[in-house]
This record gives sequence, structure tokens and C-alpha cells, in this order.
Amino acid sequence: MFGSITSEMILAILPEISLLLLIAIVFIADLVLPTKRRSLLASITSAGLALTILITVLYARPNGSSQLLWGGMLNHDWLAFVSKLIFLTTALFVTFFAANWKGIWQKGEFYVLLLTSTMGMTLVSSASDLIMLFLAIEMVSIPLYLLAGFLVDDDRSTEAGFKYLLFGAMTTAVMLYGFSLLFGFSGHTGFAEIGAAIGAGQIPTLALAGTSILILVGFGFKVSMAPLHFWAPDVYEGSPTPITTFLSTASKAAGFVALVRIMIAVFPAVQAEWTSFVAIAAALTMTIGNLIALSQTNIKRLLAYSSIAHAGYALLGVAAASVLGVTSVIYYFLAYVATNLAAFGVIMIASQTLKSDEIADYAGLSRRSPTLALFMLIAFLSLAGVPPLGGFIAKVLVFAAAVQADMIWLAVVGVLNAIIGIYYYLIVLKVVYLYDSDKKDQPIPSTRLQKGALIVSVLLIIFLGTFFAPWYDLALNGAAGLF
Repeated sequence: MFGSITSEMILAILPEISLLLLIAIVFIADLVLPTKRRSLLASITSAGLALTILITVLYARPNGSSQLLWGGMLNHDWLAFVSKLIFLTTALFVTFFAANWKGIWQKGEFYVLLLTSTMGMTLVSSASDLIMLFLAIEMVSIPLYLLAGFLVDDDRSTEAGFKYLLFGAMTTAVMLYGFSLLFGFSGHTGFAEIGAAIGAGQIPTLALAGTSILILVGFGFKVSMAPLHFWAPDVYEGSPTPITTFLSTASKAAGFVALVRIMIAVFPAVQAEWTSFVAIAAALTMTIGNLIALSQTNIKRLLAYSSIAHAGYALLGVAAASVLGVTSVIYYFLAYVATNLAAFGVIMIASQTLKSDEIADYAGLSRRSPTLALFMLIAFLSLAGVPPLGGFIAKVLVFAAAVQADMIWLAVVGVLNAIIGIYYYLIVLKVVYLYDSDKKDQPIPSTRLQKGALIVSVLLIIFLGTFFAPWYDLALNGAAGLF
């Protein structure tokens, strides 16, 4: 099936090979390290991820146009390359932020599951075959189910893991049924072959419409698209905060990459139909996310509904189904991942001292830790889309993509929702900066590694909003290979 294995084939999966070796090393270290030295697990994982990122940049960059490798199972292109860097960097930052997190940071299984899910995401980003895509999605999802319920002594974590598993299994079954119909009608599992069969009229229009909706339902769950968003607030709130961070960033980005790749590669012949469906879902998603976020008192639930709203904004680019549309989606997740890493990084550090995720308990944070408060200010203003931060450029791009695709009504809905979003972000900042606390003399400690990770993520937010040309070119390269 694969023929002779070439150097290009090996280089294309160097990130996955590196992650597999790192998983083995962490697994062995977990078995042999004594209790007093188990903090080394975080150092080993961090160093391994940093090395994997370096290897990816140096050796796994695509050469020119996209290449179908490994029997057409994997696509080696700029979209996969950029996506892999996002996933690996997110996993590295989560490892930094999880330092000293009670119940997980000294447990080898936490790092093994995190790395396994990350490897699944890298495969999702380059999958060009239904079988490979499904296996990669399961490699992402199963570790995340376990991580969401990782704190077995915490009822909320156990509940989060069970809900995530239940809803995830149900929607995955729906998506898999859509995959099976595609194979049944076309006789192929490769994206290009299925797309050619659809273009040749081999699949009845009614069956094609139903199949595309089944697949959209499956991916809609992965990206928290309304009305399939209902799992996100409970899972985000109940999961350990490092896992919530990973779910809201890397996992969501992986879902969007797969959604964009399969819809554009497989369903170009019925683009008008599925883009209309996605446009309606985008309007519904960002409206529901923003309106319900207004009444939240728990900061993790607020960011969960914020995450739903941001999925709606990103869906504007998907609905555009153009080079600019896909470019805007990639750029959106470059900015969104950096921003959410900063926001959840502050929450992870602060909650260990506050022992609470209630917004009211963040009163006086600016006096207890001016640095953390400043980082939260920058992150929340970026989420709100305030210039000159990355979130502003990201929103401009998705709105421009919608206008270019003659979906002006959708761009207007997006702008109105962005205005609503500013309100609840400012509510949190008002509590942080204007409210006082009787514990204002008690500082909030953080490690140098955590502060360093926060500084890098905040700098990324600023650079994405000011020096955006290189980042835009990177996103454009990723999008161009799909058309």
C-alpha cells in the first residue's frame, strides 16, 4: 500500500515519531523515578515538547505544494505544519502552567495522556483519509475524556469526564455513520477520491445533504457549535483547569482544522448548501455564547461560553469557504490560542491561592498581584477584540471573509455580538481593578516558569495584533494548499 518508504515520508511524521518516543520516555520515567523526584516528569515532558517543536520547525516543514504521503492517508502541507506547531506549543504551555497543580503534576499518566492527545491532534491536522481521520479523532478524544475526569476524588471532575464521554461518544457515532455513508456511496475513503465522486454525480443529492449534516454534527460537537455546545460549560468548569485550557485551545483548533479540510476537499460540489448551514450555525453559536455569558458568576463557565462565542466567530471563516476564509480561521486560532493560554494561565495561578473560581473572589487581584492583573487585562481585551491586540485582527479577518463571500448579514451579526462580548469581559476586569478585598495584603505566588510562559503568551498576543504580516503570511500559506 505504501510502497517504498522515502525520506519525505519520514520527515512528514517526525513530530509524531518524536512524540511517540517522548511518551515512552515519560512512561518509563514514571515507573523508575522515586516519589521525591517525580517533579522531574514535568521537566522531561517540557524539554521533550520543546525539542519536538524545534525538530518540526527544522525538518518537518513542507517543500512547496502539498504532498499526499503514506498511501494517501496523510497530507504534508502548510496547514498541517502550522496546526502542529499550535498543538505542540499549547501542550508545552499547559505543562508549564500545570506546575504544582495538586493531584496531577507529579502523575506520569497525566503527561502520557496529554502527549497522546497531542499526537492525535497532529495526525488530525494532516489526515486526508476517512479511516485515518477517525482514528486520529479517537486518539484525541479518549485521553481527553480521561483527563477531564482525572481528579477521581473530585465529584465535579468525575461528572465532567462522564458528561464529556457520553456526549462525545454519541456525536462520534453520528459522525462515523456519515463517514460510512460516504464510503458506501463512493467506494473510497480518500478525501480527493470522494470529492471527485461527488463532482461526477455518483452520490444522490439528498443522500449527500444528509451525509454532510451528519459530519457537521460530529465536528460541531468538537468545536462547541450551537446547538451542540451544551457539554462545554459543565466540562470546562468541572475539569482540572490545565485540562480546561487544553480543551479550549488545542482541542478546539484541531476540530476546526479537520472541519475545514474535509468540507472543502470532500464537498466542493455542494458548497452553497453546507456553507448556508454553517452560516446559520455561526450566527446561532456566537449569539447563544455571548448572551448566556452575561449572567455567569464563575470565571471558568464565563470563559466556556466565551469559547462557544469564539467558535461562532471562527465559523464565519468556514462559511466563507474561500482562501481568505480559511486564512482567517487559521489566524483566528493563532490569536485565540495565545489569548486563552494567557487567560487560563492567570486563572490557574490565581485559583491555587484563591481556592475558588468565582469572579467575585478575583476582587483586588490588581493589588495582590499587579503583574497577573495586567496579563489578565491584556488577555481579556484581546478576547473582546480591542486593538491593537491579536483578537482584534482575528475578528477583522473573519468579518472581512464573510463580507467577501456576500454574507454581509452574518458580518453584521458578528459585529453586534462582539459588542456584547466586550461587556462581560469588562465586568471581570472591573472586579479585578476596582473592587477591594480583605485579603489584599496576601500575595499570589507563581513560579518563574509560569511567569515566563505568561510573558511569552502575552507577547504573542501583542505581536499578532501589531506585527501581523508574518503571521498572516503563515496563515495564508496554510489556506492556499486547500484550493
